[in-house]
Amino acid sequence: MVTHSVAVIGGDGIGPEVTSAALEVVAALGVQLETTEFDLGATRYLRDGFVLDNATLESLRSFDAIMLGAIGPAIGDTRIPGGTLERGLLLKMRFGLDLYINYRPFFGVTGSLAAGRDFAIVRENTEGPYAGEGGTLRYGTPNEVATQGSVNTRFGVERCVRYAFERANARSVKKVTLVHKTNVLTFAGDLWSRVVAEVSSEYPQVEVEYNHVDAACIYLVEQPERYSIIVTDNLFGDILSDLAGSVTGGIGYAASANLNPARTGASLFEPVHGAAHDIAGQGRANPLAAISSAALMLEHLEEFTAATKLAQVVRDFEPGASALETRAVLDAIKGRL
Repeated sequence: MVTHSVAVIGGDGIGPEVTSAALEVVAALGVQLETTEFDLGATRYLRDGFVLDNATLESLRSFDAIMLGAIGPAIGDTRIPGGTLERGLLLKMRFGLDLYINYRPFFGVTGSLAAGRDFAIVRENTEGPYAGEGGTLRYGTPNEVATQGSVNTRFGVERCVRYAFERANARSVKKVTLVHKTNVLTFAGDLWSRVVAEVSSEYPQVEVEYNHVDAACIYLVEQPERYSIIVTDNLFGDILSDLAGSVTGGIGYAASANLNPARTGASLFEPVHGAAHDIAGQGRANPLAAISSAALMLEHLEEFTAATKLAQVVRDFEPGASALETRAVLDAIKGRL
């Protein structure tokens, strides 16, 4: 039996709790993991000023996968300057490990607007405005100028689009929807449109659609059934995926995979909810998003039987009031494996 090496970053607030729950489920499936804990996040920063150095980043690269719980200080805690953890930890891992695909699957849980719906968002994860191009001129004066560029390379766009078509081609509903704002963002939008058109010629069985991002925000709420795979840039994907989480039952159910399909760096799997310091240590953290993220990790590790089984169990699970009790949810999920 193969043993997979997994770096575990529990992080802050409820992060260690939900990560521990996810690993317990993986163990119940019989998948062998060798885990190594990394103390990273707001708590570590406040204790000794450490964010993520290059040596630690290189250490993370050597693992088969990384599981992340949650990163961030408590709401109202202003001791950490904005961007310190976002750019210094999360984006540093994305860029340094070349996690160029952010893949987020969604299914409507009972009672949500999109109950029964099933779609996924493929987001380019290392370019766009998040690449950090820009700066300020005459900072802090009445004549200050701030610029923030959006980086879109043919290389980055094409590998993202190609991944989206591969995902769509493997689904029962073979459809890719490009979401952008081509009528205003004419340079970047044109590049994305041309690449989609060119790649689509290699997948004649996959239907192609285009939506402006503002229209997609409406359709995700009113007509989520029109989507199978959405492909989009970094910023639009960030916004749309949180909206999608909301309309499919809440962000507490949303899983995420930050992928390096070329496997030149360890891919990272995380729930997309926050650290929720207000309920940390109370046994009330909903672990379903972390457990769903673990299913994505198992797929990446090519533990396909376990991944499929776990994803289906989570999909069929109706948490009800027990969603507020970590152990109740965990035991119920394990009981269905």
